[in-house]
Amino acid sequence: MVFLQDIVPAAQNTINTRFILLEKDRLSKEGQEKTCLALVADETASVHFQLWGTECDTFEPGDIICLTNGIFSYDRKNLVLRAGKRGKAEKVGEFTMTFVETPNLSEIHWGPDPNNSKKLVQEAVLSPYSRIFPPHP
Repeated sequence: MVFLQDIVPAAQNTINTRFILLEKDRLSKEGQEKTCLALVADETASVHFQLWGTECDTFEPGDIICLTNGIFSYDRKNLVLRAGKRGKAEKVGEFTMTFVETPNLSEIHWGPDPNNSKKLVQEAVLSPYSRIFPPHP
C-alpha cells in the first residue's frame, strides 16, 4: 500500500492504496457509461477519483475504499486516480480514517523528470484548494 502523496502520474495500473471518499460531484455521461468525480484523501494528501458505471452508486461520502491496481493519469484534461479496466475499488470501512485535504495531487502541475524522461515530477502547486471541490466555509 502506498500513501497518496507518493503516487505520480503514469500509464500503468500499479497503485495499491486506501482512502476515504469525502465528496462526490454530479453524475455525467461518457458515451454509454455514467461517471462521477469524487474527492478522496488519506493522511498525506487528497486527489480526484473517477468513478465509473456502478461505482457511482456504490460509493458514498464517508466510505473507506481500498484501490488495487489503480491508475493515476489524465482523463481528457483532468488528472484523476481511478480503478481503470484492470483495477478494483472495494469498500472496506466507514468514517474512521484520518485524512488531509491538501495538497490535492490533481491540482498540481506535473512535468517531465530531468533525470528520467519516462517519469513525471511535481513542478508547481496550482492552488492549495481544489477548483472542483472548494473548501466549505
